[in-house]
Amino acid sequence: MFLDKVKITCKAGNGGNGKVHFRREKFVPNGGPEGGDGGRGGSIIFKTTKELTNLSDFRFTKHFKAQNGEDGGNNMCDGKSAPDLTILVPVGTVIKNASTGKVIADLVNVNEEFVALKGGKGGRGNSKFATATRQAPRYAEMGEQTKSFDLILELKTIADVGLIGYPNVGKSSLLKAVSNAKPKIANYHFTTLSPNIGVVKAYDKSMVWADIPGLIEGASDGVGLGHDFLRHIERTRVLIHVIDAAGSEGRDPYEDYLNINKELEKYSEKVSNIPQIIALNKVDLIDAEIRDEYLAELKNKIGTDKQIFCVSAVAFMGLEELIKSVAKLVEKQPEIVKMEIEEENIDKRTKKTYEITKLDEHYFEVSGDLIDEIAFNVILNDYQSFSYFQKRIKDEGIIDALIDAGMQEGDTVKMCQIEFEYLI
Repeated sequence: MFLDKVKITCKAGNGGNGKVHFRREKFVPNGGPEGGDGGRGGSIIFKTTKELTNLSDFRFTKHFKAQNGEDGGNNMCDGKSAPDLTILVPVGTVIKNASTGKVIADLVNVNEEFVALKGGKGGRGNSKFATATRQAPRYAEMGEQTKSFDLILELKTIADVGLIGYPNVGKSSLLKAVSNAKPKIANYHFTTLSPNIGVVKAYDKSMVWADIPGLIEGASDGVGLGHDFLRHIERTRVLIHVIDAAGSEGRDPYEDYLNINKELEKYSEKVSNIPQIIALNKVDLIDAEIRDEYLAELKNKIGTDKQIFCVSAVAFMGLEELIKSVAKLVEKQPEIVKMEIEEENIDKRTKKTYEITKLDEHYFEVSGDLIDEIAFNVILNDYQSFSYFQKRIKDEGIIDALIDAGMQEGDTVKMCQIEFEYLI
């Protein structure tokens, strides 16, 4: 099953907790604190591979969670950092933040890596808090907690050349005739339900051709396969517009040409400006007596300024000339430009933000990343730990901010699950 757009949930690993421990050894009085630091949690990394051509691996597996870092140990032994979780995706994958729809990465090169979510930092053990005046700290930091994020993976096929045109005009047959691709071919509409890719050689060089599923009138508005596959054209550098010159489906070839280009223009100005080469296919089905005159008239309608080739994918007519012209045009085109990154870091951990809310006349609540980080490491029944908490909220300016908000002596302040009374 071909899948080119999927929503997944990812979470980096939490950092390991710091250890509270004291050295206890015979004949060594006052051994002192020796708790180790927690290890870093695993990060979420996306990496492209040539082995994948679509996102079907994500059809059933949509939740990805990296391992947590190991807690710190005794004897100042730090916890082991967790391995990163690498998620393989096909070349041409665009990653978006599902909540905002903004692009955070565009992976167009083979073996390209992107760190989407960084693992949480490990907490410091109590040995790190020892000072000349605080020689036996009985607290340690907890590991950094990470959040889960919903991401959208969207595949935009990377190809030098895209074959476009109405269903049943012979795009798949053309790709099969000039490349190593083996697309499914049959005489009914939408035989091709996913982009088929083949490698075409010309002048000792290789090009990647992609057979884009058939377009129909209204595709830019979602009719038929619609937007599901129009986006695969965006990456191509040259388009081969395949037309059923024989009109074997009962349609007028020139009208087909106009309708397809209208859909490209409605979908995207960028797509409509991609250079086109016209391939008048199935010419072997036209009566030989009128073929030359008929094709000359059709070419004149399309425009003498266009590169137009008369071919037959089934009879292998005119294919060599088509390939050479396409190769020359591809060489003149610029390399693929990555999409603009709209959101640099979706997992921002500033830890310097907080908000004060007056819940009642004498009741205040302080919330935010900074409060979570401070309160998470507080051990209420430990005097030194609570003293550290009081010092932090004073040093960070939270007490002054509360006073500015109207806090008076005797008022109650809530931070996370901690409540205390303000006394001067």
